[in-house]
Amino acid sequence: MNLQMMIALGVFLICYFFIATEKINKIVIALTGAVFFMILGFVPQTKAFAHYIDWNVIFLLIGMMIMVGIIKITGLFEFIAIYLAKKAKGNPKMILLILFFITGIFSALLDNVTTVVILTPISILIAVEMGISPIPFVIAQAIASNIGGTATLIGDPPNLMIGSAAGISFLAFIKNLTIFVFFNMIVSAGIIYLFFRKKLVISNERRARIMEFQEKALITDKKLLIYAICVFVIFLLLLFFQEALHLHAATIALSAAVLLMLRTKKLNIDHFLNNEIEWGTIIFFIGLFIMVGALEETGIIKLFSKGILSLTDGNMKHTAISIVWTSGIASAFIDNIPFVATMIPMIKDIALTIEPQQVFPLWWALSLGACFGGNGTLIGASANLISASICKKSNYPISFMTFTKYGAIITFINLILATVFIIIKYF
Repeated sequence: MNLQMMIALGVFLICYFFIATEKINKIVIALTGAVFFMILGFVPQTKAFAHYIDWNVIFLLIGMMIMVGIIKITGLFEFIAIYLAKKAKGNPKMILLILFFITGIFSALLDNVTTVVILTPISILIAVEMGISPIPFVIAQAIASNIGGTATLIGDPPNLMIGSAAGISFLAFIKNLTIFVFFNMIVSAGIIYLFFRKKLVISNERRARIMEFQEKALITDKKLLIYAICVFVIFLLLLFFQEALHLHAATIALSAAVLLMLRTKKLNIDHFLNNEIEWGTIIFFIGLFIMVGALEETGIIKLFSKGILSLTDGNMKHTAISIVWTSGIASAFIDNIPFVATMIPMIKDIALTIEPQQVFPLWWALSLGACFGGNGTLIGASANLISASICKKSNYPISFMTFTKYGAIITFINLILATVFIIIKYF
């Protein structure tokens, strides 16, 4: 390792430390690292903007944020949650399981962070009305969001990054991961039930209060809702056929977003874009892509990929298993987005030395490990932190240990299942 590589790695690890601990705003750190690498020539400026920033991921995120923001203002998500809670006859155990699966499904179709932002306040409201702590509901939904988001290309940012970098389509994610993830949801729901069943006992009077909710009043714009559902269904259909249509996922998402914005005449577009698009997340991704590009330019990525292959003796089954557990454990303690951003070029480099069909299990191993690993601790995923923050504002704080004692067990079981799945399906 030469001096330039040592400096690049040192700066990257320092930035990574501050991103993981959030002692300094991660957006500032990502941009600082990116600017440092470009100014000192570790990554050519033109190459940084034209090659290393994955604009497909950036614009797919923007398109999804616009779509979800417009659907959100119709009241659809609140309506579904309250409607199904009433269908459960106010039974808290059934409501917990229903919210768990709703969160998982929404996370697969939208994204996990957006899903918990929408559904967590609703679950807190339901729990408070039943006279019980909302903490079991909030923890269950955070865990469900990370598992459910693994099922599709658009469910979790790591999948967006993997899909774009590896040229894996929405349909390929469905074929390879969705059924297994759904099975994992069922297993995890059973574990969640065992964890919290004794804490979910209420009186008949409390059940009656849930039945008094008027879910129809939550729909604010019926015409927009119908239109938005139609556009979203078309969006999903186009994703299924994106390979045949030769369209990027970002192009499809932006097209759907434009159709929705054209329909919402009463919407203050400037205000909406400022509030519904998480520009900080977008900027963080841009800075991160450039930082990882510097590692690739200096040869560090190639060095590490050779190291992984030497440890596993070039055995792809052992390499896939090591990726599942390495990414799972790492993602429990650090944000899975920068970790996946670092792993992607490593797997690309490994792909240069093996047959094309041999590399796909490595991508699925990375996806499963990084997404499932987010449940390992409270700080493992953005969805966990946001859920805990919303819960704390309602005077029900969730400590690191409270979340982790449940999340770590589920993560361990999920990673075992993921390992078995990878071995049986691909080897």
